[in-house]
Amino acid sequence: MRPAVSADRPAVAKMIRARCAWMEERGLPSWRESVDDLAGQCDNPCGDVWLLELDGSRIVGRTTIQEQGPPWGWTEAERAEPAHYLNTSVTDPGLRDLRPGTLMAWWAVDRAFRAGLSWVRRDCLSPDLVRYYSAQGFHLVHELERAKYRLYLLARQAEPMEGLSEWFMSGRPALPGAGR
Repeated sequence: MRPAVSADRPAVAKMIRARCAWMEERGLPSWRESVDDLAGQCDNPCGDVWLLELDGSRIVGRTTIQEQGPPWGWTEAERAEPAHYLNTSVTDPGLRDLRPGTLMAWWAVDRAFRAGLSWVRRDCLSPDLVRYYSAQGFHLVHELERAKYRLYLLARQAEPMEGLSEWFMSGRPALPGAGR
């Protein structure tokens, strides 16, 4: 995992377009209209866009980690807790066997722990994503209606993710604990 830079824009756009095609083939809504915006966020001066790079040469994932989440949906007490807010995660669909989305989420959980934070939070619009994120250890905290959408808010306590550093260093093709 490393911070995104301007030069990453074409590779990130290519990876997101591959994900869009995968989603569209399955009848799922995609980010096709937002590809340029999402890739353009590599220029974000806040440094909150992170990339998962395979073998130091191929971008296989992209996510954003922010210090604050949206003000809606979380209670005042929850907003006061130190947390990272994980969003806009996109992965290369051709590498699903490597579970890059899970790897990025677990990296964020470990990173939050090492930064002394209590939580990693995220939201989504799909019950299928709720199930996917639940398999990564996130728990559904709130459901709410926002504009015309049903929104699901999830959280996972920050904790050290044993074996994650070794995975990054060795480039093993499976996540720590995968297959348990």
